[in-house]
Parts: sequence; structure tokens; C-alpha cells
Amino acid sequence: MLKIGSVIDGKYKILNEIGHGGMSNVYLAINEKANKPWAVKEVRKSLNRDFNLLRQSLIMETDLLKKLKHPNLPSIIDVIDSDENFLIVMDYIEGNTLERLLDEEGAQPQEKVADWALQLCNVLDYLHTRSSPVIYRDMKPSNVMLKSDGSVVLIDFGTAREFKEKNVADTCCLGTNGYAAPEQFGGMGQTDARTDIYCLGTTMYHLVTGHNPSEPPYELYPITKWNPRLSTGLERIIQKCTQKNPKDRYQTVKELRYDLEHYTDLETQAQHKYCSRLKLFGASMGLSLLCAVGGIGFLLAAGRKQGNDYQELIHMAEIASDSAAACKLYLDAAAIDESRREAYHGFYTKVIEDGVFSDEEEALFLKLGINTHRYLQNFQKKNERAYADFCYEMGNAYWYYYEHEENRQTRAVSWFQNALDYYEKDDSKTEECRRCKLYVELGTFYKKVIASQIDGTDAGMYGLYWQRLTELKALNDAIPDREIITLRIYREIATRTVEYTRYFMEDGVSGDEILSMLGELEEDMKRMEQGATSAAQQEVEAIRWIIEGAYKMVRSTYKIQD
Repeated sequence: MLKIGSVIDGKYKILNEIGHGGMSNVYLAINEKANKPWAVKEVRKSLNRDFNLLRQSLIMETDLLKKLKHPNLPSIIDVIDSDENFLIVMDYIEGNTLERLLDEEGAQPQEKVADWALQLCNVLDYLHTRSSPVIYRDMKPSNVMLKSDGSVVLIDFGTAREFKEKNVADTCCLGTNGYAAPEQFGGMGQTDARTDIYCLGTTMYHLVTGHNPSEPPYELYPITKWNPRLSTGLERIIQKCTQKNPKDRYQTVKELRYDLEHYTDLETQAQHKYCSRLKLFGASMGLSLLCAVGGIGFLLAAGRKQGNDYQELIHMAEIASDSAAACKLYLDAAAIDESRREAYHGFYTKVIEDGVFSDEEEALFLKLGINTHRYLQNFQKKNERAYADFCYEMGNAYWYYYEHEENRQTRAVSWFQNALDYYEKDDSKTEECRRCKLYVELGTFYKKVIASQIDGTDAGMYGLYWQRLTELKALNDAIPDREIITLRIYREIATRTVEYTRYFMEDGVSGDEILSMLGELEEDMKRMEQGATSAAQQEVEAIRWIIEGAYKMVRSTYKIQD
């Protein structure tokens, strides 16, 4: 850490610390000769195992900013790469982030939000119209500084990239869950100007409603759901910005800026459109009544056939030898009758049968649109309890069985949250409710920790994370789930102990407590090995190996702490 009063590079005197986290600190410094304040961001190499990756991100950020000159962007003055740390000297922006404003005051007046959005449109238009267009990719309230004069400054260019017209897809997927556009998670081509438009839309949504899109319920509802007094014109703009398909969004920031300048006019148009629809609805109701009587007999016959088709598909899925074929049959049955749980439960059972929720199985699930579109929505309306159970099952499928370990927990969170929304109202689901709450809190940690480490705001996150992890183990020990789930809970504790020992201790978790937990895990492994399947025995051995590494990490760190 830099010492207060020290002078770096012979000219920047450190005055005080103005922000810190697990991997970085931010200081206020002054160039005494020029009598000008600067911000100095220090990233310590010793606290980051993947410093080379972070260093590349920092160099990309500084190289980009050096090329850019705009009143709503900070300027990079100096970059100092020493043996111990990486220092970035940049403009000192006096003010607060919009995230802090939200924390202190809640939802902001829509007039202010529209003004800030127009300023951000100006800076995004500047970035997008460079000779090599720059795509920012991480618009969110914590990356926007509000100055005392009401102007905003866009900060943190660690995820930005220069747009390459011939590229098919991005080299890597970066952004913040909840704010990031779907294409930032891969599989939909490379990010472009429309990606920033999506992120600005989610940012406006958070500012004007006070509801964080990266937290439950993870859904961008129309803003008037939260506050009926909000402008329907602004609502239309935000909805257009945040369409999943980039082709359905504003295609340029200029188009968005024009509508923002006239959002009250859009509100009037929306009202006229609503009135027209109301008249059309009245006329169609009369016609519907005339047809209703004749249709009753047809519907009864159709219902009987629907039930027969449903049962036939379920039977074929149960006897199918191929897992993918069985999964498809279950989903086809769900499409016939959304209200019954057999098809959904059958799909989940087939998915986890071999211990892996594969890419092929997930692709089939997503292709049919069952996870976000009308089938599940109708299932929820017609059979809320069964829907909650299926969400709980899919949360487990992603958390413990998903093929890609790096993002399985973050994908599971929304499923557990959907289940939790119902279980909190059902006294018979106490145990499932407790598990869901823990999964949501743990998953939220996984969503936020990397960005918080880079931002330097992760201090204090690890102690609560450790507490929730140990609570999950205690709950599962008291009421055991499947063997594979139990083993993977144990593996998670051992692995995260290796990874976060220092951070746990910095957040107040004692070395004795961590060592005691590792001792518990060793005893658990001995018990589970008796009578375990060969696959389970291999998992036990793997966990033992991780525990050995965890012991070494804790003891060495504990010694340093003492």
C-alpha cells in the first residue's frame, strides 16, 4: 500500500485514501508544482493471482482513454508499472457515483434520469463514431460519476473494446450481470453500439425505479409497474433499449437521443394508441360472444385429444434410451399442457441422470424457449406450486450439474429466486425455502465478486460468504440431499478456502474456525467413502486432495496473521 505523504514518480504526493478493496486502492494525490489534485489507482500485484490478466485489462483501459478527449470522460495522465504495483494517475473527479446516490436516496426523478441519459448518449455517440469505434460494454450506475454541477462522467474502461467490423464474435465476454446485453454472454455475435444502448436502458431502469436489474427478481418489468406516475413515453424508450434481439433496439445512439429529447411526446402517442386498442377490444368482444356457444363442443373434444397426446409423449420419454430424445419428448409434452408437472419433472430427472447438465441438453431447453417464454409463464399461472418445485429443480441442475463450472451458480440464481418467491408463502416448504435463500445469497456473491475485486469494493464480502457456505453445509448435513450434491458442497468449501483464505481472515473469520471446518470435512469424507460408488469415491479423493492444499494455505496465512 502507498504511504500517506509519500511521493511517487517524484511528483505525485499521496494525500489520503479515498477508496479501497481486496486488490486495489484509490488515493487522492497532488502535483505540488502544478497545485492540481489527481486520483491514483494502485493495483497490488501480490494480492492477485491472475495479475497478468488484470494488467492486460488495465493497459487496455489506459490505452483507450489516452486516445479519447471528451468532457464526459476522465483523462489518463500517467501509468507507472513497478515491481510491487501498477499505478494509474488520472483526473480526480469530485462527486459521487450514481450507485451511491441510489443507495442514499433511492429512485431518482425521471427528469434527472432523462438528462443524465442524454449526457451519456453524447459520450457514447462520441465513442461509437471514432475511426475505430469504441464499445464501452459496462454501463451501470457505479460507473457513472455525478459532479456538483449536474454533469456526469463515464469511468472504468476495463471492459471496453475497439469494434472490429470483420470479427464474428468477441474474444471474451465481459460485463455486469443484470445490466449486460444477451450478446455479451456469447453465442450471438460480437458486441456493437446496440450493446451499449441495452446497457444504458438497464441503467435508466435502475435509476428511475430504484430496482437493481442484477438482483431479484432479475426481470425488467415496465417501469410503471413500480410507479404508475412514471412516464409511459420513458417506459417505451427503456423497453426498446432492452430488447433481447439487437435488431429490435435503437440502432444508433442518435435515434435514442432524439426519443429521449421528446419522451413526453411519446407518452401522448402511447395514450392515443391505448385508446384505439380499447375500442378495437370492445368490437372484438361482441364477435367473440357470438362464436362462444358454437366453440364449446369443439373445445371439449380437443381437450380429450390433448390429454391423450400428453400421456403418450410422457410414456415415450420414460422408455426412451437416448437422453436427448427423452428430454425433447418431455418438453414437447410440456408444450401441449403447461399446467402439469410430470413433463417438467421428467425433464429434470433425465438431465441429472448421468450427473451432467450438458450443453446439448441446455441448448434443447433454450431452443424451445421454455425457460422464458409462454410455457413456463402459463405453468406458473395454472400450477404455482409445481412451477416453484420445477424452478428449484432447475436451480439444482445448474448449480450442481451444469457442464461449465465457471458460471453455473450465477445461472442458477434466478431459478432459486423464482422458487423462493413461492416457498416463502408455503409453510410446508420450510427446508426448501432455507436452501433457496442461501443459494440466492451465495449466487449473488459469485455474480459480484470479480467486478468488486476489480473496482476495489470487495472488502467485507467474504465473511458473509463464508457464513452462508457453512450454513448450507449444516443444513445439508441435517437433511442430506443427493450424494452428489453433498459431495459438491464439500468440494466448494474446500476449494474456496484455498482461494479466499486471506480474504476470509481479513473479514474476521478466524484461522481456528477455518481449520475446524476442514477437520469436519475430513471426517465427512471418511464416512462417505464407506459403501460409496466408484464415481463418488473418485470425488472423495479429489476433495481430500483439495483439503490438503487448503490446510497448507490456512496454516501459512494464519502464521502471517499471528
